[in-house]
Amino acid sequence: MKRREDMNEKEFKPYIPAEKVTPELTVTSIIMGVILAVVFGAANAYLGLRVGMTVSASIPAAVISMGVIRVIMRKNSVLESNIVQTVGSAGESLAAGAIFTLPALFLWAAEGKMDKPSIVEITIIALLGGLLGVAFMVPLRNALIVKEHGTLPYPEGTACAEVLLAGEEGGANASTVFAGLGIAALFKFFIDGVKLVPSEVSFRVKGFAGEIGTQIYPAVMSVGYICGPRISSYMFSGGCVSWLVLIPLIVLFGADATLYPGTAPIGEMFAEGGASAIWGSYIRYIGAGALAAGGIISLIKSLPLIVRTFRDAMKSMKGGVGSTGSSRTDQDLNMKFILISILVLTLLVWLVPAIPVTIVGAIIVVIFGFFFATVSSRMVGLVGSSNNPVSGMAIATLLFATIILKITGDVGAHGMQGAIAIGSIICIVAAISGDTSQDLKTGFLLGATPKKQQIGEVFGVVSSAFAIGGVLYLLDAAWGYGSAELGAPQAMLMKMIIEGVMDGNLPWALVFTGVFLAIVIEILGIPVLPFAIGVYLPVQLNACIMVGGLVRLAFDKMNKEKKEKERIINDGILYCSGMIAGEGLVGILLALFAIGGIDKVIDLSGRLNLPVGVANVGSLVVFALVILTVLKFSLWRKPRKESK
Repeated sequence: MKRREDMNEKEFKPYIPAEKVTPELTVTSIIMGVILAVVFGAANAYLGLRVGMTVSASIPAAVISMGVIRVIMRKNSVLESNIVQTVGSAGESLAAGAIFTLPALFLWAAEGKMDKPSIVEITIIALLGGLLGVAFMVPLRNALIVKEHGTLPYPEGTACAEVLLAGEEGGANASTVFAGLGIAALFKFFIDGVKLVPSEVSFRVKGFAGEIGTQIYPAVMSVGYICGPRISSYMFSGGCVSWLVLIPLIVLFGADATLYPGTAPIGEMFAEGGASAIWGSYIRYIGAGALAAGGIISLIKSLPLIVRTFRDAMKSMKGGVGSTGSSRTDQDLNMKFILISILVLTLLVWLVPAIPVTIVGAIIVVIFGFFFATVSSRMVGLVGSSNNPVSGMAIATLLFATIILKITGDVGAHGMQGAIAIGSIICIVAAISGDTSQDLKTGFLLGATPKKQQIGEVFGVVSSAFAIGGVLYLLDAAWGYGSAELGAPQAMLMKMIIEGVMDGNLPWALVFTGVFLAIVIEILGIPVLPFAIGVYLPVQLNACIMVGGLVRLAFDKMNKEKKEKERIINDGILYCSGMIAGEGLVGILLALFAIGGIDKVIDLSGRLNLPVGVANVGSLVVFALVILTVLKFSLWRKPRKESK
C-alpha cells in the first residue's frame, strides 16, 4: 500500500504546474474571502442555532469567487479563486464550532448563575481555537494530503476543485447562488419581518395530544435538499416519535401530575401551551439524552478508525513534518514558527483573564486539541465533513474536562465557564482543522501554494472570530437562546452535561429515556445523531427539512441521462446554498430590528387579523412558491452552453 501511495504522490500532476506562478494570495482574494467568511459565518450561525445543523460554504464561496474574478473582473486565475473559498469557508467552520458551545454561557447568565460573556471573551476563545486548528493542521498536510493522495479522497475538497476547474460556467453558476440569496431574503422578510403569513402551519386531531405541521422557511427546506432524503427522513422520524408518540403519552398518563422540571400539572400545561409546552419542559431533555448518547456512540464506533488514523498520521509525519521544499507546491509555513505559535497560543489560553481556564485546562486543550485535529483532518478525508463526529468529540472533551475540573476543585460558575471554554476551543479546533484539510486538498489538486492557503485560513479565522461575538450577542438580545426562534440544541446539550457533572440536578429519568431510545435506534441500524436531533427539535421544523429531502429524492429518481441529472441536482444545491445565506443575513437584519423596536412597526399580522384557516392556506401557498423557485433554478433551467 505504501509503495502505491508513493507512486501516486510522484505521478500526480496538479492543474497548475509547480514551476508556474500565477496570482494567488492577492488583496482582491483576501478582501473577497474575508467578506464571504463573515457573511457565511453569520448565516451559518443563525442556521445552526435554529436547526442544529450547518452546511459547507466552500462550494458556494468558490462559485461566487469564480463569478466575480473571472466574469466581472475579467481575470483568469483559478488559484486566486481558490484562496477566496479557502478564506470564506473558514467562517462557516468557526461559526459551527462556536455556536455548538458558547451560547451555554448566555443560558447560564439568563438563569443568574454568572455574568454574560463579553464580546472580547467570545472573540478570544474563537480566535485561539481557530488559530490552533490551523496550526495543528500544518504539520499534518504532507502526511495526509500528499502522502495519502491515493488513499484519502476528501470528497468536499475534491468537489470544490472540480467546481473551480469548471470555471467556464462560473458566471452562470454564481447567478444561481445570488438568485437564491435574493429570493430567500424576500421570502424571509415577508414571513418573519412583515409577517403577512404565519411561519408555520400545525394540525391536531381532537382528543389526541399529538401535533404535526411544517414551517415554510426557504433555508430550512434547503437544508433538507442539501442533506438529501435519507438524513431528512431520519430527522423527521425523530420528530414524529417525540411529537406523535412521547408527547401524547406524557399528556395521557401524567394529566394531573406535576413532574420536575415542570412547575404545573401536565394537563394544565397542555391546555395553556399545547404540545409546545410539553416539548419545552420534557421532550428537550429526552432529546438531549439521545443527542449525548448519539455523539458518544458515533465516537465509540469511530474509535478503531481514530486510533489507526492517529497512528498512521504520526508515522507519516516522520521525515515529512512541515515540508518546506524548494518546489512552490511543497511550501508550508515554517515549522519552528508553528511550534512557537502553538506554545504561545497555549499560554494565552491559560493566562488571558477573559478565558477562565487554569493551567490544567490549557494542557487539556493542547492534548485533546492536537489529537482531535489529527482525527478530524483524516476522517473528513475518508467520510467527508458531514460525517465527522465533531459533536461526539466535544461531548467526550466536556465530560473529561468537567470531571477533571471538579476533582481539582474548580467548581461553581468558574468551573462551568472553564469547561465550556475548553469545549469551545476543542470544538472549533476540530471544525477548523477539518475545513483546512479539505481546502488544502482542493489546493493540492489545483496546484496551489500550501503556505499561501494556510495564511488565507488565518485571515478567515481572524475575521470570523471578530464577527462571531457580535452575531451571538445580537441573536441573544433579539430572541434569546433556547427559545422557539433559536433552539440552540447542541449548546443546550453541552450546558446539561456540565450541570449534570457539577451539580447532579438534571431530570435524569428523562435524560436516560433519551439515552436508551438512542441505543434502540442504533441497534436497528439507523444513524443516531440525525434521529436524535429530530427528537430534540420541533416537528414542524423537521417536516420542513423533510420536504426539501423529498424534492431532492424526486430529482434523484428522475429518468434522465446522468450528466443532465447531475446538472439539475448541482444547480439545486447552489440555489439552496444561496437561499441559506440569504435567509441567514435577513435573520441578522431582523434581529437588529427586534432590538430597535422596528419589528413591531413593520408587523402586519395584527392589522390583517386573518382567520386561522385563511392564514394557513396563505402559508402553504408561500411554501409552494418557495419549492417552485427551486424547480425554476434547477429542473426548469435551460442547460448552459459550454464555453470554448
